[in-house]
Amino acid sequence: MTTDLLEIQPRELKFTFELKKQSSCAIQLSNNSNHYVAFKVKTTSPKKYCVRPNTGIIKPKATCDFTVTMQAQSIAPPDLQCKDKFLIQSTVVHAGTTQEDITSKLFSKDCEKYIEEKKLRVVLMSPPSSPVLVPKNGESKQDPSYETSVQKDKVPSGVENIPPPHKAVKDFEGFEPTKDQDELRAANDMKPCLTTEDVEEAELTKDGLFLNLTKDFKELTSKLNIVDSKLKEAELTIMKLTEEKSKNTQGKEMLKHELEILKRKNGMRNVQVGFPLLYVFMVALIGLVAGYLIHP
Repeated sequence: MTTDLLEIQPRELKFTFELKKQSSCAIQLSNNSNHYVAFKVKTTSPKKYCVRPNTGIIKPKATCDFTVTMQAQSIAPPDLQCKDKFLIQSTVVHAGTTQEDITSKLFSKDCEKYIEEKKLRVVLMSPPSSPVLVPKNGESKQDPSYETSVQKDKVPSGVENIPPPHKAVKDFEGFEPTKDQDELRAANDMKPCLTTEDVEEAELTKDGLFLNLTKDFKELTSKLNIVDSKLKEAELTIMKLTEEKSKNTQGKEMLKHELEILKRKNGMRNVQVGFPLLYVFMVALIGLVAGYLIHP
């Protein structure tokens, strides 16, 4: 596209850094097109910042504000140098698109639609110095030199002076090339910024998942114990059946041996009780001869 979908003001996120205190910064998005534009805010440090809202839909030629809150920090970065970055993605959507339709898939680069991306860097500022009280006529009054310094830092309309843009350019030029490459890699791997509600929901979801996993683990453990006991019972049954089979086999062998012994004994008896046929004929012949001789 020839023109930008969104105009971002300001182009830097400026936070007044104080230890153990939150700091907020407002950003305004202006839709320069004649279409509905959906946007999504991402950051390299999602646990450090809270964005509300982090997604939204802007009507044609309309504006939308979102607030970025930096969580309270316990350690100050060296020289208040911060490498955190924000990425604002935007794309054209249909007029009927709702907030629920804004998902990560909507801003996927795999689609053929145009995805506009703009990066914002984070600038940390020291808190304004407190006014110096000078005793005068027994009363503490503000030091005139402090009032003069404050007036120099303000324009006649009462709005604080903003450093000239060339200063920001110099700040960017001060980075080393390797650090810029690392930051670009981090910016390409940015994650969506989570709000406090999202974090609470994520923690509740995490706790619920943990409870479900614990229950599932206990159920699986009980089922495994039941299966283990059944396997032991099956092993005992198999051992008993094996012993019975071996006993049956031994019984069969003994029965066979006894049958063979009985068969041998019956054979011997048959031999002792019976008479050969020739022996019978000889006895009959002798009887006939003797009878003939006795009775001529």
